[in-house]
Amino acid sequence: MLTIGSFFDLVDFPDRALFVDCPYIWDPLKKLKAYIADSTAPTFQHVCITDAVPLDSPYIWYNDKLRNARECIITYGDTTKGELTVWENGQFLNGASVIMAGAVLVGRNIKIGKGVLIESGAMIKAPAIIGDHSEIRQGAYLRGYCLVGKRCVVGHATEVKHSIFLNDAKAGHFAYLGDSILGNRVNLGAGTKCANLRFVAGNVSVRTAINKIDTGLRKLGAVIGDDCQTGCNSVTSPGTILGPGSLVLPNVTAPSGVHPRKSVLR
Repeated sequence: MLTIGSFFDLVDFPDRALFVDCPYIWDPLKKLKAYIADSTAPTFQHVCITDAVPLDSPYIWYNDKLRNARECIITYGDTTKGELTVWENGQFLNGASVIMAGAVLVGRNIKIGKGVLIESGAMIKAPAIIGDHSEIRQGAYLRGYCLVGKRCVVGHATEVKHSIFLNDAKAGHFAYLGDSILGNRVNLGAGTKCANLRFVAGNVSVRTAINKIDTGLRKLGAVIGDDCQTGCNSVTSPGTILGPGSLVLPNVTAPSGVHPRKSVLR
């Protein structure tokens, strides 16, 4: 079955409305641009922020306002565990998010939740949604239309384009995700690449045990079910569908098509 419920638990996902009325698990990607456009508004209206220019100071996002953080005391604990703390003039700013100096923002339609950390050298292109207690690490590149859930990690030198992270999904190091969906608690090993474009022209088709389904998408990376893991330097071919609990071992190229729950790709 290629239904949303057979791959993902959406009970605690803040943007589960995106997955409504989707017959196939890749269908949320067809709605992603419109959904993010409707869910974001010009946010970072601050005279000291200029498109595509690295921030010259740290900032905090608190109570729907952006302000300079030079006078704040910030403890950089584990962001995904709620250990990022901000104090200002002796007051604890519960849920404040931190954007380090040197981060680059392009566009204003960037929605960030509570307790988010955006590190120096990260580049985020609008529109984008970043959920509570998620971490965008140094050198990360969000190319637009990225939806990141709660307690996620977009790591060093990781590029994400038109993709969805469900809660607790992590792409910590040197990954590429194009037109892909990561389920809850998915962990991508360092150097994982989710390819999204076929060599030959035409839509990406997904091969099942009984037939081949035209997804209607020119670009489709991987749809990875809850609790999957990939090893270092693994690659998923366009249209790879991994059932929940599956493993892709290091240095393996996962072929396109549907791989059942708890598959082990060697």
